[in-house]
Amino acid sequence: MAEQSPTVESLLEPKEPRWVVTILVLVSIALLPWVLWLTLTLPSRHVSEHWDAAWIGLDVAEIFAFALTAYAAWRRAPWLQGAASAAGTLLLTDAWFDVLLSTGDEKIWLAVGQAVLSEIPLAILCFWIAWDTARFMRHWQGVTSRGGRRARARA
Repeated sequence: MAEQSPTVESLLEPKEPRWVVTILVLVSIALLPWVLWLTLTLPSRHVSEHWDAAWIGLDVAEIFAFALTAYAAWRRAPWLQGAASAAGTLLLTDAWFDVLLSTGDEKIWLAVGQAVLSEIPLAILCFWIAWDTARFMRHWQGVTSRGGRRARARA
């Protein structure tokens, strides 16, 4: 019998207890009334005392997520999927809030352009890395080993 890949094996015999799935389903259901309540009660306009800190914090989180993803890819770390997923999620969050919170015609088009030309494509790249880590690692190993051979040949 052919050996199964770890992904298929983990799907057949999940290591997580079943109660984890139950909790996640219950939380997602419980969030529905919360979102409805927010929809009905939140004002459409709000002034924040720490607007700059919120945006700087998001951008710093993106920097860390990119750095961790690059480091995980370089070291072939088992947590590459998590880092890449976090980076992609932060990018989509940044694009979402950039577009929704932009004021004026010029700023909205700048935000849409930035989202379409950089944030969303980079998020797709991060999600692709997270989704297809094994193939990405094989490709990355080929790229780094070819570069290493060229560098050694020149020396």
